[in-house]
Amino acid sequence: MSALFVIVGVVLAGMIVASATQLHSAQLRVVGIVVALAVLLVFFTLASFRYVAEDRIGIVTKNIGFTSLPPGKIIATEGEKGAQAKILPPGWHPWYWPFIYDIEFGDVIKIPAGNVGILNASDGKPLPRDTAYAPEWKEADEGQMAQDAEFFLTEGGGYKGPQTSVLKPGSYRINPKLFEVVPAPVTTIEKAMVGVVKSNVGERSTAEELEAEGATSRHLVSRGDRGIWREPLLEGQEYLNTKAYEITQISTKKHIRLYTSQQGARSEGDEEREIIVRTSDGFTFPVDVRVEYEIKPHDAPLLVATVGDDQEGLRTVMNSAVRAIFRNNAEGVKALDYVKQRSHQESQSLTMLVSEMAKIGVTVTAVRIGDVGNEETLGILLKTQTSREIALQEQETFQEQQRAAEQKKQLTKTEQEAEEEKRLATAAYAVKIAENDKLKQVIAAQAEAESVEIKAEAQANAYKQIAEQIGSGNAALIELLKIVGEKKIEITPRVMVVGGNSGSGKDGETTALIGTMLDTMIQNSPPRQPARQAAAR
Repeated sequence: MSALFVIVGVVLAGMIVASATQLHSAQLRVVGIVVALAVLLVFFTLASFRYVAEDRIGIVTKNIGFTSLPPGKIIATEGEKGAQAKILPPGWHPWYWPFIYDIEFGDVIKIPAGNVGILNASDGKPLPRDTAYAPEWKEADEGQMAQDAEFFLTEGGGYKGPQTSVLKPGSYRINPKLFEVVPAPVTTIEKAMVGVVKSNVGERSTAEELEAEGATSRHLVSRGDRGIWREPLLEGQEYLNTKAYEITQISTKKHIRLYTSQQGARSEGDEEREIIVRTSDGFTFPVDVRVEYEIKPHDAPLLVATVGDDQEGLRTVMNSAVRAIFRNNAEGVKALDYVKQRSHQESQSLTMLVSEMAKIGVTVTAVRIGDVGNEETLGILLKTQTSREIALQEQETFQEQQRAAEQKKQLTKTEQEAEEEKRLATAAYAVKIAENDKLKQVIAAQAEAESVEIKAEAQANAYKQIAEQIGSGNAALIELLKIVGEKKIEITPRVMVVGGNSGSGKDGETTALIGTMLDTMIQNSPPRQPARQAAAR
């Protein structure tokens, strides 16, 4: 288009000049030539305008100039001939005449989400010695370094070759003469994973620094230095140049590695053949073992530095350690003791494995022993042990029975003694009760005797006083009448008692009354005393 403007301008100017030469007036011929020059100048000026679309860039190459690029330089920053550092943004741009400048149109670089742009500069300062990647850009200069080639090659001090810095997702107007952009996936650290970074850029640690850090960490460096960083990348996304920074992802989940001959015991694909051990008494037999372990985030760099990864490298080292430890532990015990001391073997092996695997950054959390031996290797020994155990169990059963019989005997004796003590206690209480009853009866008898004595004495005194007043016979008669009233005795005489004495009438009456009373008493007496009744009659 620009060349067409020049051609049109030249043709129009030529036609005007040709027409002016046909004029007879010198003044008109001058005017015609001036007009031709003006037309030529206008079209030549129009030819210098270049338009860049909104989603494009203009790449300028200068064909004519007074200075050339210095040796080794590819991009011009001071108007030299060749590819220019400055690019044309969207819009109209004057003074880029054809034949002097070539304008190429390029696309805006777009880095989609989930990707980064890896850069390779075709111009700049030579890379420092012993480096494969240019030093990382300052964060404040990232945008200008990528999109302003002139700044990159001058004030920015950019280096030629692979760049450590990357383009993050977005759109960039980049001079393709300076940068080659290759998209690459963003570094994503998944759940239960960490990323261990091996940096190919940065300062190298000196031998003195490595020695000062100690043997356990001599392979690890600080973030930003060259080597394996001691701080891993945690879960998330990182915008890194995966060529300048090699990322090894390490799982931090708990893992189980099986050493077994059982088919179908696969849990994570981490199964190995069972461990064959030999005991001190010459028995050789297989042992099924399960080792539980994990890699803590802060230990992952040490693992990568020592074995390379958590796959084949770790598998080789762990297999060697586990088998050696179990074989060494078995050498010091007999086969039967090994079978019986399973828990001891587990704890002993765990302690040794924890110490050994910590050297490479692996934390062993548990060691489990499954089947020990089989019928082929330990059948005879186990059968003998079974018979022995049965005999011991029978002996223990017999001893238990004996102890039970002794206890029963002792219990019976104790029960008898308790019963005897109970009877003795009962008898003692009975004796005490009898003594108390006896004492009670004695006291009651004494009281009754005293009462009778008192009553008799009182009656005697009363009788004596009555007898003194009315006579002894009348007094006796009164007492008899009291008895007749109290005992309800019939006083009608049925028997006549005659005495040989023909005394006074009062004595006869008394005698008759006494006879009647005696008869009544005899009738009231029990029938088993007939002899006495006959005598009374």
